[in-house]
Amino acid sequence: MDTYALYDYTENGTDNDTGIDFDFQCPRSNFYGSRIVLPIVYFIIFLTGFLGNLFVIAVVGGKGGRGGRLVDTFIVHLALADLVFVLTLPLWAISASQDDKWNFGPVGNLLCKLSSYIIAVNRFSNIFFLTCMSVDRYLAVVKLMDSRYLRRSLCVRCTCAAVWLSSLVLGIPSLVYRRVSEEQSCVEDGDSTFFLGLSLTMALLTFVVPVLIIVLCYGTIVVHLSRHCADSVNPRADARRRHSLKMVLSIIAVFVVSWLPFNLFKGIIVISALSGAERTCEAQSWQSNGLLLSCCLAFLNSCVNPAIYFFLDNHFRRRAEMLYTTCVGKTKVLQSFNSSTFTNPGTSESCGTTGGRAQLHIVGSFVSVRKLPAEIWDTVRQWSRLYGGAMLADLAKWLLRTC
Repeated sequence: MDTYALYDYTENGTDNDTGIDFDFQCPRSNFYGSRIVLPIVYFIIFLTGFLGNLFVIAVVGGKGGRGGRLVDTFIVHLALADLVFVLTLPLWAISASQDDKWNFGPVGNLLCKLSSYIIAVNRFSNIFFLTCMSVDRYLAVVKLMDSRYLRRSLCVRCTCAAVWLSSLVLGIPSLVYRRVSEEQSCVEDGDSTFFLGLSLTMALLTFVVPVLIIVLCYGTIVVHLSRHCADSVNPRADARRRHSLKMVLSIIAVFVVSWLPFNLFKGIIVISALSGAERTCEAQSWQSNGLLLSCCLAFLNSCVNPAIYFFLDNHFRRRAEMLYTTCVGKTKVLQSFNSSTFTNPGTSESCGTTGGRAQLHIVGSFVSVRKLPAEIWDTVRQWSRLYGGAMLADLAKWLLRTC
């Protein structure tokens, strides 16, 4: 489908050549308080989505993803797609606060097309990555021995690259058919029958078909688990697979619930436009407000996934705790070094030397560094007499990182 921007319902109300009479007679009807409520909602989604997805990328993608699972690769790419998407929400929040006016100067039309394109790419990549995660769970649970080649890290990375490429291509209609209208609103060019037909076709191919594949995968998994759980020879491995299955299924359920209302309202509006059916002002208002509210629900999906990972994924929580411990530990080490001073040889305070071995007193314990030649420590002592403890503290930081 197209960009899925917030005010698609204006596509028939802002074009002069639609041929639908009531578009010129019915007053614009946003729900009461939308100029205040919508900007607040968008900024909340922006803040929580930005921080949450950045946190997911730091936790799961840290250190090159070592020690992770194959499904973590899809999780990182999902978080990246959502992170880029939420960066467009401040633009829509500002527009909503100005009664849907897209007043961004000479670059307004470019921002309209670009932000709509990002929304389209985000939606496509999300559903494709979720479909890939479902297929991965199917292969891991049902076809464990027969799918080792397909579930290799190289195959997963190639799959992610294919998802991004297809999403970028499918989003191109957003760059072509989005524009700033004469009324200064970022809308679809809804007078194109080709575009309306393309929108409906892409909705089927990029939402209905993937959801059917997901349902088929999980239906097969449920049947398989019900038949083979009792005969399992590795209960711990089965428990891990079921836990990962629950997490992925939760993400998919939230996505479907978030985007299904939008696709329903969008489909109704597109079919009405293609069929030329006349709508009353009340029906037009109901459809436009329904599409607007369903957009808010769809955008909430971008900030919900981090909470799902944190509360339902033990592996994610363990890695988050490791990241927190590492960051806090480094902070304390730096604070200890910054406040350290050099003392006479043979003593051990903040930073000293004993028998050719450095002892670094950090947060109530000693961190030993590899034994270095005595000549180096003699040089350190000579430098310290000339330049003082600050230089030695910097040298100790380097030694800790190197050794």
